[in-house]
Amino acid sequence: MVVAAIVAGEASRTRVPDPARDPASAASHPFQTQEDTTMTHGARETHHRALVQAKFDAWRAGEGSPFDLLTDDASWTIVGLSDVSGTYPTRQAFLTKVIGPFNARMREGLRPRIRSLHADGDTVVIFFDAAGVAKDGMPYANTYAWFFELRDGQVVRASAFFDSLAFNELWRRVQP
Repeated sequence: MVVAAIVAGEASRTRVPDPARDPASAASHPFQTQEDTTMTHGARETHHRALVQAKFDAWRAGEGSPFDLLTDDASWTIVGLSDVSGTYPTRQAFLTKVIGPFNARMREGLRPRIRSLHADGDTVVIFFDAAGVAKDGMPYANTYAWFFELRDGQVVRASAFFDSLAFNELWRRVQP
């Protein structure tokens, strides 16, 4: 990767090591994990995409969830103005304050349908629709975009975007 810098009014070009293109620089990078140094950039992306796809497939089949990928200290941020927006500092906090109460409002749990799944380095973006039936018999459907940051095959940070109006309507209408 080449970075342009302005030095005393003149443009200069400085070469900065890029671990994705220069494996030798990856070995000395202080933030790289073992997974990062043993896989090529493309192989890591393929691996991350496959991990997330498998968890979504299991979720759709009612046999697992993508939350299984979260490390214990993974943070999950819900962006926007929903009743549960904010950052949850651990897996357990997120599951206890959001997922548990959400699932308790559902008679038939959400089933996702991925629209697109993209990986770039350690980031995986999942754009999907999910629908289920609430305890009151009313359908619930929403569209989501989740951004996962993975390390060693697990999610260490996640950000979620969804329709807050649809979510809040369910959250306020149906009690756990």
